[in-house]
Amino acid sequence: MALYETVLIARQDITSAQVEGLTETFTGILKENGGQVAKVEQWGLKTLTYKIKKNRKGHYVYFAHDSAPAAVAEMERNMGLNEDVLRFMTIRIEKIEEGQTAMLSNKGDRGERGERGERGERGPRRFEDRGDRGDRGPRPPRRMEASSEGDRA
Repeated sequence: MALYETVLIARQDITSAQVEGLTETFTGILKENGGQVAKVEQWGLKTLTYKIKKNRKGHYVYFAHDSAPAAVAEMERNMGLNEDVLRFMTIRIEKIEEGQTAMLSNKGDRGERGERGERGERGPRRFEDRGDRGDRGPRPPRRMEASSEGDRA
């Protein structure tokens, strides 16, 4: 048996309950074929980089599992047949990381930037008079466009 990570993207118009149902279906397939699911995370509804099957968003779900290659093949076969699954990808890994994935751990953490709206060390943005900015040099002459009546000869 080997360790794998699988990420699937489900259609945007299904509910969270239906996404949980899909998750249970695919974890059930792995368990029926002798695999063990170590971690399941729902990353939520996210905007896709490009449209996939006319969808602009998708529900992302992550699985980390210890399964036989035949179990992974059966799970992927069922994902391909399910019309609610837009895309999926399974990769083989060396070990399953402890704790949350980077997608979930970054969700609430803003790090050095602070909360939304703060400007850091620069302080808040102020709209005030900047004073005289001086001469900006010569400007090119304006082009005169032909009028619609007089210049059609």
